[in-house]
Amino acid sequence: MKESSLAVSLAALSFMLTVIWGGPLLRILRHFKVGKIIRVEEPTQHLVKMGTPTMGGVMFIAPVILLTILLNTASLLGVSGVGKSVLVPMLVMVGFAVLGAIDDWEGIRGKRKGAGMRMRTKFVAQVVLAIGAAFTLFYLLDVPDMFIPGIQGEFDLAPWLYIFIASFLIVGSSNAVNFTDGLDGLAGLISATILAAYGIIAISQGQIYLARYCFTIVGALFGFLWFNVHPAELIMGDTGSMALGSSIAVIALMTGQWPLLAVIAVIPVSEAISVVMQIGYFKLTKGRRIFKMAPLHYHFELLGWSETQVVQRFWLIGLLAAMIGIGLALA
Repeated sequence: MKESSLAVSLAALSFMLTVIWGGPLLRILRHFKVGKIIRVEEPTQHLVKMGTPTMGGVMFIAPVILLTILLNTASLLGVSGVGKSVLVPMLVMVGFAVLGAIDDWEGIRGKRKGAGMRMRTKFVAQVVLAIGAAFTLFYLLDVPDMFIPGIQGEFDLAPWLYIFIASFLIVGSSNAVNFTDGLDGLAGLISATILAAYGIIAISQGQIYLARYCFTIVGALFGFLWFNVHPAELIMGDTGSMALGSSIAVIALMTGQWPLLAVIAVIPVSEAISVVMQIGYFKLTKGRRIFKMAPLHYHFELLGWSETQVVQRFWLIGLLAAMIGIGLALA
């Protein structure tokens, strides 16, 4: 109970820090005209978002880094080794945030204005970061390889298999949350729900530092959503979505409950699958489509759902899925 109370308190503190500095950050982004460019293929109602400040992921990443470092100062100085584990998800978050920021900046002011980094370049960078994180998890941290819901005990995996799976999950989750980031508040709400679920799982496993880290991000995301709910004053951008997705995967891997990502993160997973299906079917049929548009949230918008309806209904599904995932993990 004590640890749960502290985790919730950290969420409240990170929320307040994010809201406090959110206003000044917005003014800075507007001053330097760091505005989103809407792709021509997006639904026409999204044109009103043109010029909305992007790279908003900085708003919640900065407080998370600050609080995490302050909370783990003693551990970083070598007094205790317990809290060092949070350095891995934090460094992964920073690495993918920097990559996402480069992509965002390229899309705003770079040579590929409106498009961002080349997909191949970005993918290679993601794979390199993911492999580095996977090696660290397997060889430097004593984290469980895998738990299967309903079956007692930990399952050990061969090193090469674990590194492959971990790398795939980190890259896949990074892109899945990136695909989810298309509507006001959607990626933030879904990610906060997923992280809260894994925070509860971490508490049940006694991974207190990891749980604190999860709820620190949740609070910061709520602060970000203060400015990001419809109509959004700023947009997360790849800076935030790629950082969140990679962090979620690393946290899931650290709990050993990564098979439950398919349940707990059902919305980002569905968004990613819809993109793969759309592209694959388009190429196989030489121009035909399964969905009106991918990722999936655009399909429902074009069916006539309002932006807020899509966000609220997707979040309700995500919340239910997170509850089911927690139940499976604790069974």
